[in-house]
Amino acid sequence: MRNLLLTLLILSGLVLQGKAQELLGSSEGLVFSTEVEKALWDEGDSNLFQLFRAVQAKSEYSSDSWVELVEELDSKAQKSGDQLALLRQIFQKTHQRLLKKYEQHSSFNAMLSEGKYDCVSGSAALGLLLERYGFEFDIVETDYHVFLVVNLDGKKIVLESTLPVGGMITAPSEVQNYLIAYQPEKNAQRYSLNQTIAGPVVDYSDNSTFRIVTLRELAGLQYYNDAIVHFNKQAYGKAVDQLSKAYLLYPSDRIDGLRDLSIDLAYKSYGYDLRK
Repeated sequence: MRNLLLTLLILSGLVLQGKAQELLGSSEGLVFSTEVEKALWDEGDSNLFQLFRAVQAKSEYSSDSWVELVEELDSKAQKSGDQLALLRQIFQKTHQRLLKKYEQHSSFNAMLSEGKYDCVSGSAALGLLLERYGFEFDIVETDYHVFLVVNLDGKKIVLESTLPVGGMITAPSEVQNYLIAYQPEKNAQRYSLNQTIAGPVVDYSDNSTFRIVTLRELAGLQYYNDAIVHFNKQAYGKAVDQLSKAYLLYPSDRIDGLRDLSIDLAYKSYGYDLRK
């Protein structure tokens, strides 16, 4: 049974990878809202910060808040030999300078310019900083939420971006309880495809997803979140545009499923054939 399950998982991964390659081969056909988005997308191949800025990109968005935060943390990193103290500074300063107001569907750019954030954009900011300062960490995707787990000196520390107070969890028992709460339930119902990954109010019942993702894949989930906004407005064409980009970054069944559903509803509702 175990070997059969492993085979099915491998085959499923190959199918998704094949679809991603199919889309990748036609990446020139991707639809971008603005020239700014296209430029940031292209630059994001080597600079993940720019890739996160690509969603809802506008030329007037400023990165000054990010530059100021990095300059302050660079100074502290040079002076501090205590990694736990530096980690605490990263968490606290990021909330002070960037993560000021939780708002569902907030983009990375809204965070930079207005301080509005959700768990995806908040985790992206923390993840980029953790990578900059050499921390070992995981980004965890669940049904409707994203958080980070830092591995420091053999211990796990949870960083919950949506909790400015109490969101850095260091006590081993509390970390264990937090992670157990998100573990998938046996025979759990799958998540709703048109429900964003946002937080901070989390339903722990019937969890079906607990997956480690990369920063690039997290950028894909940001495009997925943006696609859901359009999907729920029945703007299926725009949703498919965003989901095509999301799938290139993160070929997951979640993204693939919503893309297929968007294409199907566009045809049934309006007679539009969005297949590419």
